Amino acid sequence: MKKNIAIVTGASQGIGRATAIRLAKDFSGLMLVARKEEELKVTAEAVRSNGAEAVFLDLDLKDREVPGTIVNKTLEVFGRIDAVVNIAGAVPQIDLFEMTDDQWNEGTELKLHGARRLTLKAWDSLKATNGSVIFTSGNSALDPKPGFAAVATINAAIVALAKAFSEQGIKDGVQVNSVLPGPVMSGRRRSFLEKWAKAHNLSGEEAAKKFLVDAGINRYGQPEEIAELMAFLVSPAAKWMTGTAVRMDGGEVKGI
Repeated sequence: MKKNIAIVTGASQGIGRATAIRLAKDFSGLMLVARKEEELKVTAEAVRSNGAEAVFLDLDLKDREVPGTIVNKTLEVFGRIDAVVNIAGAVPQIDLFEMTDDQWNEGTELKLHGARRLTLKAWDSLKATNGSVIFTSGNSALDPKPGFAAVATINAAIVALAKAFSEQGIKDGVQVNSVLPGPVMSGRRRSFLEKWAKAHNLSGEEAAKKFLVDAGINRYGQPEEIAELMAFLVSPAAKWMTGTAVRMDGGEVKGI
């Protein structure tokens, strides 16, 4: 009988929810973390329907005490941690010349430092289980634009952070990788396209099509597709894979 436990942040919607539901097939228990309690309840029910135990915490990873709370609660309930999947982190998409320090700091605190602190707090437990960590970055790390400056900068920092953790992980027996999704059709993407449509004087449907053309891809990704990649990276089949930044983007960014 499987007995392995994962922490998934950002589990209330989009890629986070899809990943939690997918991991329920492979993990016996999941600690689900996000800021929206009602959405977390929906995710938890779906996880249970897929055969795993689910506990959720509606907490904000910008709070520096929260990572310790998450790890302590996970160990209290499940007794171990086998994987930490860092997905939480909405970063404002505001032009480089308009974004305030507070807006920069909000994105950094949640997506970068929230993931960093949680991974640090969980590290000893991950060493004990030869566990796995995923950091979620994004394609903007590789192709920064003025309107995506904060997202791109934070995503690039996350890739570097994951590589630094992976170097220590080789010594400690902890696998660490990062995932860079391209344009995935989630609630966040729909909100972005609504604003993008207004900025370009387009209808919602026109904006969605134009964005694909500009990105050079033929469709949007689905959260479930990224979830499958996440599941592979924390599976036994990927154990020799560490220190890698993996893109899944429909060909938006070409390269090795």
